[in-house]
Amino acid sequence: MPSPDAPSPFGWSLAALLREWKQRVAATCSELPQGSRGYEVLSAVVHDEPPTQAALAARLGIDRTVMTYLLDELDAAGLARRQPDPSDRRARRIVATARGREIVTGLDGAVARAEDELLSTLDPAERATLRTLLERAAGGAAPHDDRCAVVGDTIAPGT
Repeated sequence: MPSPDAPSPFGWSLAALLREWKQRVAATCSELPQGSRGYEVLSAVVHDEPPTQAALAARLGIDRTVMTYLLDELDAAGLARRQPDPSDRRARRIVATARGREIVTGLDGAVARAEDELLSTLDPAERATLRTLLERAAGGAAPHDDRCAVVGDTIAPGT
């Protein structure tokens, strides 16, 4: 048992897990335009209502100019398209293509496997408990933060 005066391993534990998680997710998404940032954007488009380009940039905390280039790359790769917003002809909604949805489905599974591998020293029940506790603690620490934006800031700071 560590002495009560010993430094807490909490910060180190979170940093070590986050570093490894970031590397594994980056490796999993390396074939996608912009890697893990491309996955973050495409995943948000697939799993939510088709957002406008401006709303997507704001939600994920991505500079609007950077978002334009990123969407250009996803479009050129045939993964997402800009479509006119029927309620505002000046706005564009971002919609995943069938190929984009298929790739996100595969990447979602690959990311889940990478997370399970990262936590392989825990049995499945412990992994589930850890995920639940971390989600609850993070929700208490940052109750109003957009989860996608926080992840994006962590995996691709400054973009």
